[in-house]
Amino acid sequence: MSKKDKRNVIVGQSGGPTAAINSSLAGVFRTAKDRGYKKVYGMLHGVQGLLEGRYIDLSDHIRTGLDAELLKRTPSAYLGSCRYKLPNISDNKEVYEEIFKILDKLEIDCFIYIGGNDSMDTIKKLSDYAIITGSDIRFVGCPKTIDNDLALTDHTPGYGSAAKYIGTSVKEIIRDGWSLETTNGQIVVVEIMGRNAGWLTAAAALSKGEDCDGPDAIYLPELNFDIEKFVKKCKELLKKKRSIVVAVSEGIHTKDGTYISELGNATEYVDAFGHKQLTGTARYLCNVLSQEIGCKTRSIELSTLQRSASHCASRVDILEAYEVGGAAMKAADEGDTGKMVVIERLSDDPYQAGTEVKDVHKIANDERLVPRDWITKDGTYVTNEFITYVRPLIQGDVAPIMVDGIPRHLYVPGYQELL
Repeated sequence: MSKKDKRNVIVGQSGGPTAAINSSLAGVFRTAKDRGYKKVYGMLHGVQGLLEGRYIDLSDHIRTGLDAELLKRTPSAYLGSCRYKLPNISDNKEVYEEIFKILDKLEIDCFIYIGGNDSMDTIKKLSDYAIITGSDIRFVGCPKTIDNDLALTDHTPGYGSAAKYIGTSVKEIIRDGWSLETTNGQIVVVEIMGRNAGWLTAAAALSKGEDCDGPDAIYLPELNFDIEKFVKKCKELLKKKRSIVVAVSEGIHTKDGTYISELGNATEYVDAFGHKQLTGTARYLCNVLSQEIGCKTRSIELSTLQRSASHCASRVDILEAYEVGGAAMKAADEGDTGKMVVIERLSDDPYQAGTEVKDVHKIANDERLVPRDWITKDGTYVTNEFITYVRPLIQGDVAPIMVDGIPRHLYVPGYQELL
């Protein structure tokens, strides 16, 4: 396709936001403009918003280089996100007809979706429908997830910044606990995101260094969790030190598959993809420890802070997110469809990585877990192999643009009126 034949691009963001997701959006926008596309539309709240006719022309909002730099440093999803599950094509073809009707009206050549596992399912289904109907629209996925659980990629943009925040926060929590004098000792349980994959919780080990011993134990959802062994471990640790910090994934579960959070939480919220809301794991474990040991306990949920802390973003992460956004746009422009951009690690020291495109059908609805040999034999910590893997991803800082002592973010003026 020659340059003069090119028309428009549409981009959306989906799933849980990250500190780097908007850097990928900036990469898509800049590359589309550099390659001669007339308009770059942004879906408001992903494909769900698109179905409702909600979108903007990004050129009206990213006008200057400063706007682009602010966008890279803005947490959450600038365009708004969604958790919308497209039905199977055979079950509801009308939804696909409506989406493609809108795309044709906007004269869309390329559809870029920035997201994780569930978002790649959307790319898979839309690209399949395009093939069935003979549409020439190209659909390409741009990886994003702090969970770091996408298949076929070394890591995902968003993970490095979240890992950096977790390592930093756990170190500060450890320091705080060390300074307090308690009669029977204290145990702090830090709950970190991660339903089935423990990449985020494993990052708590980054707090360990010359000036910090790191957490006393780390529990990942890749292995079954035994409450009795957990209590015993904590008792033994309290004999050696007065303050203990334990990191646990929100998704840790018993041998029969019951989430620990379910043992003390009656909440049964389930999203469109069938995911139960997991919260209260640390609180439940602290109640157990308090009853069994009688010491002071404190539960801490990092919750949304670990994915929205752009003030603690990794420079490597922000730069890679931008490059991956540009690579997704380049791939779609050059004819790829039904693909996702992946990051390929070339070396650890010095750290080098590049991008490729892979078939989204081999990625969607799959999960990449922390390898068993990166977890210690007793299941209570991670190995040096994990540290070697994650350390390069948290390097460097991205200074916020400060106004009156607070970071300035890019936002869509009149956003509420557009909804």
